[in-house]
Amino acid sequence: MRRIAIAALLACTLAAEAPAQPLQVREIGSLHVGGRIAEISGLPEQEITFSPGAPPLRINPNGQFQVEQMYAQYVRLAEPRARYPLILAHGGGLTGVTYETTPDGRPGWQMAFLRAGHDVFVTDAVERGRSGWARFPQVFPGEPVFRTMGEGWGLFRVGPGDGWNIDPAQRRAFPDSRFPTGAWNQFMMQAVPRWVTTDRQIQAGYDALVQQICPCVLLVHSQGGNFGFRAALNAPDKVRAVIAVEPSGAPPESQDAAALKEIPHLVVWGDYTSENPFWQRIRSNIDRWQAQIRAVGGVADTLDMPAEGVRGNSHMIMMDTNSDDVAARINTWLERRGLVR
Repeated sequence: MRRIAIAALLACTLAAEAPAQPLQVREIGSLHVGGRIAEISGLPEQEITFSPGAPPLRINPNGQFQVEQMYAQYVRLAEPRARYPLILAHGGGLTGVTYETTPDGRPGWQMAFLRAGHDVFVTDAVERGRSGWARFPQVFPGEPVFRTMGEGWGLFRVGPGDGWNIDPAQRRAFPDSRFPTGAWNQFMMQAVPRWVTTDRQIQAGYDALVQQICPCVLLVHSQGGNFGFRAALNAPDKVRAVIAVEPSGAPPESQDAAALKEIPHLVVWGDYTSENPFWQRIRSNIDRWQAQIRAVGGVADTLDMPAEGVRGNSHMIMMDTNSDDVAARINTWLERRGLVR
């Protein structure tokens, strides 16, 4: 594993020294997959003026609606080196913007993996971003959850939980934090409402995408972790590998992992998980799932950045100042697994 890290580090150094060449792109596009038609009835009509100066219209909110679809944007290279497209799945309260750019304006993992030779699909899960909402509680049970600006400061391990302050000058980050803390407010502009009642619908969206575009490799983050693990279980003939970046959930202990024997898994961890009780519990659960995969003869590797001698990575590791280094290490793992030419 040490040789992998050194090779990835050398690749990053050489890439930084050489001028970036323009990408040769074959196609950019998008698609929606999955979803269903829902019918709503019994709601009162409303009179709405859509634009200043326009006459009001009587609107009947009842009828049929397309709901629970999932959006993905793709970039296909003229000559990809990866054998299969890479699906990037975000975490809770976020969208595909997670991978498009960093809060301080550097290219995100979408560009990093395109430059590494992958066709890339960036997703917005059901009820996020360009996938769109549906009425609640008529379609989505319950109400959306909104993340405060301070919640993620401790939860995402940028700094101690009590280190958040509305005044940027008063915020306390971990001394070696690699998150660009000066851009925290910019990062929070990416936050969107989420539901905690839509796992089934989100899973159906990812399963539909796998059926439509795969064979493929899944790279998933945080809440997206469980959807990636489950997508591989649901379509072991189509998923070639799963990279789970700080996944927050895993299938239960009762789940048979035999279907994953031929699907290599890599779990990536940042720093400060051992000091955080919430993340200790999560890591224990993920360790258990990796052990289940190994028990059936499968591959379940771990890239632990502190164990590699790299301190300070946050939960948003794809936005940290060493994000290109982490992406290179992941790509090296994919090369070792024969998934990059």
